[in-house]
Amino acid sequence: MRAPALYSAAGTLLLTTLAAAPADSVRTVPGAAEVRGTAVAAARARVAGIDFGTCPEAENLPDGMRCGTVSVPLDYARPDGKQIRLTVSRAPATQKDPHNSKRLLPRQGALVYNPGGPGASGMAFPLIGVLPEWKRLAAVYDFVGYAPRGVGRSAPLSCKDPGTFFKAPSQAPTHPSESYKRERIAQAKAYARGCAERAGDSLRHYTSLNNARDLDVLRAALGEEKLTFMGASYGTYFGALYATLFPSHVRRMVFDSAVNPDPEQIWYRNNLDQSAAFEGRWEDLREWIAKHDDVYGLGDTSEEVLRSYEKARARLAAKPAGGKVGPGQLQGAFLSAGYYDDYWPRRAQALSAYLKGDPKPLIQQAGPRPAAAAEAENSKAVYTAVECNDARWPTEWRVWDRDNTRLARVAPFETWDNVWMNLPCAYWPAPRQRPLDVRTGPGELPPTLILAAERDAATPYGGAVELHRRLSGSVLVTERDAGTHGVAGGPNPCVNGHVDAYLLEGRLPARRAACGPRPEPRPTAAGARKVPAAEPASR
Repeated sequence: MRAPALYSAAGTLLLTTLAAAPADSVRTVPGAAEVRGTAVAAARARVAGIDFGTCPEAENLPDGMRCGTVSVPLDYARPDGKQIRLTVSRAPATQKDPHNSKRLLPRQGALVYNPGGPGASGMAFPLIGVLPEWKRLAAVYDFVGYAPRGVGRSAPLSCKDPGTFFKAPSQAPTHPSESYKRERIAQAKAYARGCAERAGDSLRHYTSLNNARDLDVLRAALGEEKLTFMGASYGTYFGALYATLFPSHVRRMVFDSAVNPDPEQIWYRNNLDQSAAFEGRWEDLREWIAKHDDVYGLGDTSEEVLRSYEKARARLAAKPAGGKVGPGQLQGAFLSAGYYDDYWPRRAQALSAYLKGDPKPLIQQAGPRPAAAAEAENSKAVYTAVECNDARWPTEWRVWDRDNTRLARVAPFETWDNVWMNLPCAYWPAPRQRPLDVRTGPGELPPTLILAAERDAATPYGGAVELHRRLSGSVLVTERDAGTHGVAGGPNPCVNGHVDAYLLEGRLPARRAACGPRPEPRPTAAGARKVPAAEPASR
């Protein structure tokens, strides 16, 4: 599943049969050797602990944060073989009652967090404890973040020269030509080769199952008998793998914006569902902009806003803004707004200003940032390796072309961009795994909490329902008529109340619960003059 840091309801329509990968390129899920290897690594980590000290300058974290490392096997089937080091950050529990400064609260252990990806780092997570929505939790938990294997300084993975990572300006055709498709296929093959050449034999060990095993070693290194964990987006998937592999090691788990863990969905079909869902989210954004036509002047209906957007696309295709923002960069900026409502006012203001003759806000928001190229390249490399290694993908272009051509007829906004992001998996050189069947029976796992926004496009709502069905004793809390990706700690006190009750006291609703939507974003003034309905082609 794509995370916005990496980029940039037609599921039944597209239940196609995947072209099976060659038998010798698919590995069955590892068994006894990995179980033993994880136990060996966790026992070592418990003895070694984590020597927390000053954070390295490279982490760019404030002085109050503490950092350390934990060793894990590259290959859990060979726990005495090559080791890699994962970077870890921590802010100790304040033990200060936010409502009574004279009262000290008992510490409850470590709360480990993963923000998703694959390819995102959680090293900055402990900083969030200063925000009002998190202070109660930060009082009783050590907030622990970490960079998963391959990310940041944790045995970093790379697939190409970061200096060539950003290609701007770029096109983003919603109905690409055959020649454009051939060009992107060639790029996907080259990218897959680059991953293999740079990572070598290590490439196959970047998987969700190993992320789950690493989490158990981290638990042991922190001195925790049982894990308290919050995962967002992709973090819910390997968190669910952890719950299946190590149910007796779980204390409490929060799954925020859950990935559909059905093995048949990992990962090809999940990405089809994501592309379909983003069309609805794009409609939500346009309707919001239309509601504030007096501010943005982009049209007072969704259709008129779309015409304004397409006008900008055409103009950028002819003459990129600042020489570096083309249709691809415009699409990427508005795709990120599909993840977070908070982005809506700035994106609408930038589009409005551009069409009125001022490209600066759009260049600022959508233009490539060379200083971030190394981090972005690393994130995409990890994303690609994990998703390609985790499961079988269609290996014939005709399957991708057929499925996504059909989908793009009804959901053109993200479909082909998602294809190009994932297409290296069609030509992946490393062995594939068969996804684990996420499932726990009654009494195997302590009660867990699942959070989901009803209109989330990055992880469509059906995934949370499926995870709830598979994890016995879980409770699903739904944020109604909302679509922001990641709902914990946001502006919805109902959602936050359920999170606090669970993590602080172990209390969950008796059954599925619902919260009303979060407040809509407020428009940012950008001038009320209407964009002309038509203008000379020379402009």
